[in-house]
Amino acid sequence: MNFLKQVGDYAKGTAQAAKYIGQGLSVTFDHLRRRPITVQYPYEKLIPSERFRGRIHFEFDKCIACEVCVRVCPINLPVVDWEFDKASKKKKLNHYSIDFGVCIFCGNCVEYCPTNCLSMTEEYELAAYDRHELNYDSVALGRLPYKVTEDPMVTPLRELAYLPKGVMNPHNLSGSSRRAGKLPQEILDEMEPASGEKEMSADAKK
Repeated sequence: MNFLKQVGDYAKGTAQAAKYIGQGLSVTFDHLRRRPITVQYPYEKLIPSERFRGRIHFEFDKCIACEVCVRVCPINLPVVDWEFDKASKKKKLNHYSIDFGVCIFCGNCVEYCPTNCLSMTEEYELAAYDRHELNYDSVALGRLPYKVTEDPMVTPLRELAYLPKGVMNPHNLSGSSRRAGKLPQEILDEMEPASGEKEMSADAKK
């Protein structure tokens, strides 16, 4: 009886493992029939969603140095330097900084801030040659976020922009179907006439 139970358990485990492998392969084969997701960066950039958690924006004047952001941070990341002002009997903020090389962008500091001096932006380009440059002080944190839609040299793309306009299903598309957005060469072709007109106007002024 013990031997039969072991055989039954082994067969049951084998069937379950085969089921999981089949589920994984089904996802793999499903992606094989999709068109490639390619964004012509940096000529094209995706527009982040409304709930995207990018670089943190900090408003110095709103901060009361309560240090709630430090207490709710999983890694105690924000550095709050303050001193007690005897005249007003309140804390006076001197310095505030966040190291984005360590930050996990969980958003706890933004959610629990009592004065809403912290907010998540759509800025995601934070690469630097030196990791110490990722330690943003209050001045860098107070900089307004960079918006993709305001850059004339970039074509902003929303999610699923690799598909033809109005198409939401990536399956069973022909290779000749035109994707949304412009290719880098098309952008350069449009820029050449504009640069030529500027040169002509400059020559006319001379």
